[in-house]
Amino acid sequence: VPNVFVDWKRSEMVNDTAVLEFRLLGFSGNPQYQILLFIVFLVIYILTILGNVIIISVVTLEPRLHLPMYKFLKNLSFLEVCYTSTIVPKMLSNLLAERKSISFSGCMAQLFYFITLGATECYLLAAMAYDRYLAVCEPLHYIVTMTAESYTRLAVGSWITGVFTGFLPCLMVSRLHFCSCNLIDHFFCDISPLLKLSCSDTTVTEAVIFILSLLVLSSCFLLILVSYLLIILSILKIPSTSGKRMTFSTCSSHLMVVTIYYGTMISMYVRPSYRLSSELSKAVSVLYTVVTPLLNPVIYGLRNKGFKEALEKIVIRHHRKIKVSQSL
Repeated sequence: VPNVFVDWKRSEMVNDTAVLEFRLLGFSGNPQYQILLFIVFLVIYILTILGNVIIISVVTLEPRLHLPMYKFLKNLSFLEVCYTSTIVPKMLSNLLAERKSISFSGCMAQLFYFITLGATECYLLAAMAYDRYLAVCEPLHYIVTMTAESYTRLAVGSWITGVFTGFLPCLMVSRLHFCSCNLIDHFFCDISPLLKLSCSDTTVTEAVIFILSLLVLSSCFLLILVSYLLIILSILKIPSTSGKRMTFSTCSSHLMVVTIYYGTMISMYVRPSYRLSSELSKAVSVLYTVVTPLLNPVIYGLRNKGFKEALEKIVIRHHRKIKVSQSL
């Protein structure tokens, strides 16, 4: 009996430490669908990177846009490039690869960057909503309140808090035991499929992640909703119909993107247990990892009048330089 017990303990230890890599099952086993999805996601990824890089470049090059609102937008665009690049390149390579694998350390790194950048985006969107509230509802105090120092504190604070937010969940997940099964039914290393895969007791981990998600997502979303509610009430006092229409259009676009992002994130993570079907989970995850990073530069940047004027100015200036160089 003692020998049997020793053998059982030894095999248990081997199983606990056997998983050195995970296999990502992704979307579909049909090769035709894999190629179609690869093309669609590749186009979206290129457009996302291009749109966000344009915003970063224009805000950097145009002195008129060196204002807190556009600096926040530049921060958000840089974050979106990092955020989508954490997930999409690996997803694209796996769509064409026969062996869709990721190492244990690579999986934990992806999880950490995903949570950190996702939390940072929550804080940045809340800071941007607060900035818009001050600009619309407190215009006389805006210059005094939203100084370069205030912007820096909010922006740097968002990034630092995001890093600390991502550290605890990633640490707790990395300390779980993963036995012989290493198949992750997802297209990236997300919390839910990893918790399902673990052979440890995940009760404490689930509770901590649930409470943290509830605090971060709900508080930021509530702050954004209150800010835009106060902005809308302020807009109703504008006598000009065209001014009301333009401002309402901007606010509704911002709220649409924010609702998609926070709505999908809350539906995924602010739940006491992870029992969403894998296919539905993948579809929802596509919205906040692939679609939202594409929408943000369009809604916040390319539909902004000041940004479009600055972009046109830079294009015209560049076109003139080319003409001058050709004439010489």
